[in-house]
Amino acid sequence: MGTRTVRLDDEAEKTLAKLRQVTGLSISEVLKRGLSAYEEQSIKQAARNPFAIYRELDLGEGGYATEPARHAKSAVKEAIRRKHKR
Repeated sequence: MGTRTVRLDDEAEKTLAKLRQVTGLSISEVLKRGLSAYEEQSIKQAARNPFAIYRELDLGEGGYATEPARHAKSAVKEAIRRKHKR
């Protein structure tokens, strides 16, 4: 078992004290559990590929498109026309 020296700023010290008070755990146990939770989160995050992130966006059918691709030219013309009428 290794021994580590860790420097914590005031905010981290307050958080650690609060966690110890709420859970009744030792400093070592709080830090071990936090490290394990961070490991789990990091592994999940690293496993995400661009398509997985895209799927979570839930853009709905067609994404941000206002018109289907087959109507793109006429949609662009209409958007420009609306913009210049202002």
